[in-house]
Amino acid sequence: MRDATVVTTSTQTPRLIVVQGSYRQMGEALGHATADLIARSLDTYLGRFRADAGLSDADIDRWGHTYLDIAASYSPQIAAMLDGMASGSRQPAHRLAALNARTEMLYGTGYRDEGCTSLSVLPSHTGDGHTLLAQNWDWHPEQAEVTFLLATRDETGFSVLSLAEAGMLAKSGLNSAGLGVCANLLVSDRDRGGAGVPYHYLLRGALQARTMSGAHKKLLPVQRISSGNVLLADGNGGEAVDFELAPNVFGTLLPENGLITHANHFETPLPLHDKKAATSALTILRSVRARHLLEPALEDRRIGLTDIVATLRDEWSFPDGICRHPDPEVPEAERNATVYSVVMDLTDRVLWIAPGPPSRHGYARWELDTLFDDPTPGPLEFLPESQKTATAPSEEIPA
Repeated sequence: MRDATVVTTSTQTPRLIVVQGSYRQMGEALGHATADLIARSLDTYLGRFRADAGLSDADIDRWGHTYLDIAASYSPQIAAMLDGMASGSRQPAHRLAALNARTEMLYGTGYRDEGCTSLSVLPSHTGDGHTLLAQNWDWHPEQAEVTFLLATRDETGFSVLSLAEAGMLAKSGLNSAGLGVCANLLVSDRDRGGAGVPYHYLLRGALQARTMSGAHKKLLPVQRISSGNVLLADGNGGEAVDFELAPNVFGTLLPENGLITHANHFETPLPLHDKKAATSALTILRSVRARHLLEPALEDRRIGLTDIVATLRDEWSFPDGICRHPDPEVPEAERNATVYSVVMDLTDRVLWIAPGPPSRHGYARWELDTLFDDPTPGPLEFLPESQKTATAPSEEIPA
């Protein structure tokens, strides 16, 4: 097993976990490096499975084995990483499979109030001709403690940098082929429990693709059992497409004037009932608000990183805006907020990330092409006025 490298930049930015080797070796190193976090994540979600979904331990194990078998048929790479992570963390592989299927395991419980906002700008409308992709990930604030950036590089040199909750393999991120992925929760009356490819497998499957067409093949012609939105962009050739996914159907959104924005409701005329549009915090206006904020720079074809960051920091309709804050009128266990904010330059393979709320924090910068040789970020960038102070130096901790 190769050791993982754990890099902590400060108390305000997520740690970076770097693993290299075969997919099983990477999973094992990842499991070893994050064993404590995985145990915490399992405690949280297994408790939800029991309390909210009414699942017994036997039910959890039965479905975990089902989703582990599905991993092997959907992506041998995902299956190998799960197997290795189980060995490294000393947790059952089927429990990790259930964790990666937490959206599907919690089907019908109402425990799905993620409120993410995503956007992508084509190179024809950016100031430097680069393809940009960005997202605010809104979820329970306590999950920040068990979430990190995961960098993987396989034996062929193919690499991925993605946000990930402990025990899971992907969320929003980019790869060395120049592809990027952002995720948004959707809920429809087509969603169901049962056997199918979990949403978080789909995200990792798309990030493992080396071409846009390859990513489509990992998302579309598969058996889905839950709804979800996937915004894909490609730094090679500068294209982007948004897929609204649901069981047995999908809708497609293409850029308008060089820009795609998306929140947590269906925008395409699919044969389904949207079960989140009325209740997900401000979803009807968040994507429109993002477009409105970017329109002046969009019309001049000069959108830059500062425009994207300013949009992700927008606090209009506080506390439920694009930059979401915990609502003190909501019970603490049910509160949601922006947990992390991510900006990606897919042309240069660079990712910036800030903890939530991003209006209060600076962004750490990571270059995918160099972080395996030197996993040391520079100083925080895009600092708000209230946080323009020196940051702690990086500390590397071999796992």
